[in-house]
Amino acid sequence: MLQRIRVVTVALAMGAGALALTPPASAEVQVAAPEISKVRMSPASPIVVSGKAVTATFTFFAKDATSAEFQLKAPGQTGVFTPVNVAAGAKRGDWTRFTATKSLDAGAAGTWNFLAIAKGDGEASTKGTFEVKKELPTTKIVEFDANPDRVDAGDGIRVSGRLELDDKGYSGQKVTITFRDRGTDAYRHVTDVTSGRNGWFAARVHAESTGWWRAEFAATSAAGGSVSDTDRVSVRARDRDSRITGFDARPEPVTKGDRLSFTGTLSTDDRALPGQRVTIRFKAHGSRHWQYVTNDVTNRHGRFWVSTTAEESGWWRADFRGARGVDGSVSRPNWVRVTEPPEKSDSRIIGFNASPEPVERGDRLRIWAALQVDDDGDWDGQRGKVRLYFKANGSDTYRYVKSTWSGESGRLFTTVRAWDSGRWRFVYGGDEDTNGDTSRSDYVRVSR
Repeated sequence: MLQRIRVVTVALAMGAGALALTPPASAEVQVAAPEISKVRMSPASPIVVSGKAVTATFTFFAKDATSAEFQLKAPGQTGVFTPVNVAAGAKRGDWTRFTATKSLDAGAAGTWNFLAIAKGDGEASTKGTFEVKKELPTTKIVEFDANPDRVDAGDGIRVSGRLELDDKGYSGQKVTITFRDRGTDAYRHVTDVTSGRNGWFAARVHAESTGWWRAEFAATSAAGGSVSDTDRVSVRARDRDSRITGFDARPEPVTKGDRLSFTGTLSTDDRALPGQRVTIRFKAHGSRHWQYVTNDVTNRHGRFWVSTTAEESGWWRADFRGARGVDGSVSRPNWVRVTEPPEKSDSRIIGFNASPEPVERGDRLRIWAALQVDDDGDWDGQRGKVRLYFKANGSDTYRYVKSTWSGESGRLFTTVRAWDSGRWRFVYGGDEDTNGDTSRSDYVRVSR
């Protein structure tokens, strides 16, 4: 505040002819310069105006002032300030109140500058700015929704709502979708979308963490801004992907009735998955459905191995239904052709004989026979593995005793100790080319 001190010399004089008294020293008197207070506004800045003008009142106080001025400079105006009439009011001690008024309408929107001056034996001034804003039509965002409410990390969600202006759909406007992470205070921009017919809008976004979603409409020259309600979406840690690699069904082709083996490895992106059950399924040629066949549990390296009997041609695959923290997976399918087994030749065991008869307990029996195969009507000797069985007196079951091989001529011979009376016989189980056969039985009495 500007202040000046002025020195005035005061002389005391008497009338003409009187004795002039001159003080021994001159006296100095201080005269104060004006002081001014801050300017107060009513209503306070920002002043919002709509269709009806608003009268703004500016009040300030001055001390040691004989007069005061108040000046305004409108938004965009260059040059000097424009004076506004000032009225002096009541005093508060040494201070005098001054008041100025100004009518402001919607066309006065922007930043105004003001200057208040107190005049007396010098000047004092104060200045500042205030805002005038045009009142805009009201907007609001209704029916905002983020769906679904619970997802895995990275999954897509749909955010939607409706922008309204004076309770009617407001189309063709930019709406911003924002998100606030759990544990934070600030919303961040995610995407923008334009409101469509009747003000409806929707966007597809990805949810990476738990938090709150909302829609925002920024004020324009034609309408006020608005913010929707918030909607929380909970995000779970995404399960790891699994995969079945190296799945194989072999042999291929396979003969009907033979064993078919399945192998493969179950793993995630970074490690094998041990101790997990893998199911083997089959879809027959011409069928649309996969059916359960068998299963196995992976070893510590994530590998599985299992087999089954081949019955018909079709597709095979391995399924993993998933576990805690791991998604399920399905192997690539594997086609296996099943062929009919070749027609086998008949075989026979002839000339079966056990001797001597009777035999002393613990002595050896000598057993003979011949194994033959049908070769287009001719019976030829056959080399093959034959088992010897014995059924003791009083028993209903033959028990296995030993195995022996026939020679290239088909001749069979073996020996065995005799301990009990009963019946003996040979059994040939057959092979991939021949059917099996059982010899006649021979009774041998064991004497004690």
